[in-house]
Amino acid sequence: MNITFIGGGNMATAMIGGLLQQGWQAAAIRVVEIDAGVRARIGRELGVATDADPAAGIAGADCVVLAIKPQQMRSAAQALRAVLTSQLIITIAAGIRCVDLSRWLGGYPRIVRVMPNTPALVLSGISGLYAMPAVAAAERARAESVLNAVGRTLWLEREEQMDALTAVSGSGPAYVFYFIEALQQAAAELGFGTGQARQLALDTFAGAVKMAALSNDDAATLRTRVTSRGGTTERALEVLESDMVKQAVIRAVKAAAARSRELGDELGTD
Repeated sequence: MNITFIGGGNMATAMIGGLLQQGWQAAAIRVVEIDAGVRARIGRELGVATDADPAAGIAGADCVVLAIKPQQMRSAAQALRAVLTSQLIITIAAGIRCVDLSRWLGGYPRIVRVMPNTPALVLSGISGLYAMPAVAAAERARAESVLNAVGRTLWLEREEQMDALTAVSGSGPAYVFYFIEALQQAAAELGFGTGQARQLALDTFAGAVKMAALSNDDAATLRTRVTSRGGTTERALEVLESDMVKQAVIRAVKAAAARSRELGDELGTD
């Protein structure tokens, strides 16, 4: 399969790097990027062909990945609509709904919408995928193979679920970093140096996540096992419960989902 990336930013670079690590041939990958400096860097670091012209860049491609900013999507679609034939379109632009992209592409129906998250940059992402009805099973498998290069994948039955997925996993790394930041600050205020505070926060978080991933028990059960009656953890959790931290996190995620819906409305307006 030949694949062309429209846009050569961080996510596209991560995906290409993941594909190359999985054994894809550099000759099967092309990047369309208007910035000459970025084109030069991609060609030098990844060894793939680059182009400034979308029409020339997708010639011979089986799959086109739209890895550009949402605000650039309409103009990119206008440049592509006249030259698309039967390519599978994968869009990773946040907030752009399939129906709007399809309309900008002149009614083109073979579109898979994807929401990756930033851990994809270290090949540990989780990507939600939604396919329009005209996308065949073989094309769904093709899209999944591309995203598996940077982590795990989860198919959504309804595109409306993309707003919730954006709020949970798309924005989720920021919530994790926020908690790490707080744990590190607490360690520093308790007397640890900057380096030690960072190590304690990161390793504690990474270890707990690994335990949860390897366990068949849910997070609530694992939390209970760490919490001895009358002990230090119980005292800490009493403060978190008193401050309604869990409820605040849930409200935050729901607010992010609402904002995702709003952005979809704004970006899809003609």
